[in-house]
Amino acid sequence: MTDKRPLLRAIFDAAVAAAHPDRILAEHLPPAPRGRIICLAAGKAAGALAYAAERHYLNETRLDPAKLTGLATTRHGYGRPTQRIEIVEAGHPVPDEAGLKAASRTLELAKTATNDDLVLVLLSGGGSANWIAPAEGVSFAQKQAMNKSLLRSGAPIGEMNTVRKHLSRIKGGRLARAAAPAKLLTLAISDVPFDDPATIASGPTVPDTTTLADAREIVARYGIKADDTVIAALSDPANESCKPGDAAFANSEFRIIARPQESLDAAVAVARDAGYEVIALGADLEGEARDVAAAHAQIALKARAEGQKLAILSGGELTVTVRGNGRGGPNQEYVLALASLFADTPDIAVLAGDTDGADGGAGHPTDPAGAILDQRTFAKMRELKLDPKAYLDNNDATAFFTATGDLLNTGPTLTNVNDIRIILVDT
Repeated sequence: MTDKRPLLRAIFDAAVAAAHPDRILAEHLPPAPRGRIICLAAGKAAGALAYAAERHYLNETRLDPAKLTGLATTRHGYGRPTQRIEIVEAGHPVPDEAGLKAASRTLELAKTATNDDLVLVLLSGGGSANWIAPAEGVSFAQKQAMNKSLLRSGAPIGEMNTVRKHLSRIKGGRLARAAAPAKLLTLAISDVPFDDPATIASGPTVPDTTTLADAREIVARYGIKADDTVIAALSDPANESCKPGDAAFANSEFRIIARPQESLDAAVAVARDAGYEVIALGADLEGEARDVAAAHAQIALKARAEGQKLAILSGGELTVTVRGNGRGGPNQEYVLALASLFADTPDIAVLAGDTDGADGGAGHPTDPAGAILDQRTFAKMRELKLDPKAYLDNNDATAFFTATGDLLNTGPTLTNVNDIRIILVDT
């Protein structure tokens, strides 16, 4: 079997490119208003979105620089050089002090908007952690602890964000309330299954239909330990999110400018051009990473037995219920599960990666995006006598793929449309 790594990477890179702010934002930007443009951005693509917006208005439409201001909060290492829109790099997936201060400043900037101004909100995945504004009475340390517990619980992103929205002064429509009655336009890159606006960055500018009772039920169902102050906050009616019909949304518009499905389509096109029959399993997959891997392995092994040249592609966002004490993320765990299921099977190659360039990790720009699996991996497993199941039991995919040399390291991609998983079966 020829080396499939360049093709795997080309398929992944096509998915990322389809959602890059430099490519997609400009056509959605409105004409300048009579007053100012106040650009407020959050998430892993926030720096690139702010950079692209600034380039459009200052270089292409020749807007008076004095009429453009703003603040973009993004993950550490994901900033871009800007002139008028300040970039703040903050913690993700665990919030930090920089995000705390930036969220407060974001709310204050929104409150300065007048009827002549446009509040331009640019959102992408990661915004929930970047904009950290704890509800009244909840400390920053308590919010951090809850965020860590949610990440380890195995809860899908929508349920995590339900809890986050009810412990926040900016999420769940509250940023729209701060900006009202100025005109508000939100342009978002979706990183969530089914592109739910209320889930992207925890919906700071859209109505929220979830409730405090929903948040309490999620905490109870996953056995998440929370101190008395947090439990009290989730029972306080003052922390209910903004509902449909709220006056905050009277002058507000929300538009998704990039979707996971579009990135998956771009990946499919590259695989087809390379001569593969393609099974696209959808852009909205959820579930435990190792369970999804087992289902995909069955498809691949059947195709190989039947002599098919097949590419199995999927998107979405998988979860990991952490029971061990290792390091990794859902993409690495997916590939690690396949390392056992495909052990020494020839003519199969796998890549799974997060399109934002970080799969789990400790919040550093150098965190791996995912992992690769092929015959080179199996050879290294034999040489080093590695047992993938033992690493899987300890949720220690990063250590396993560090040993085999198969971590996918892309660095910051400056966008985020969820995961891309690729299995190539050759004859």
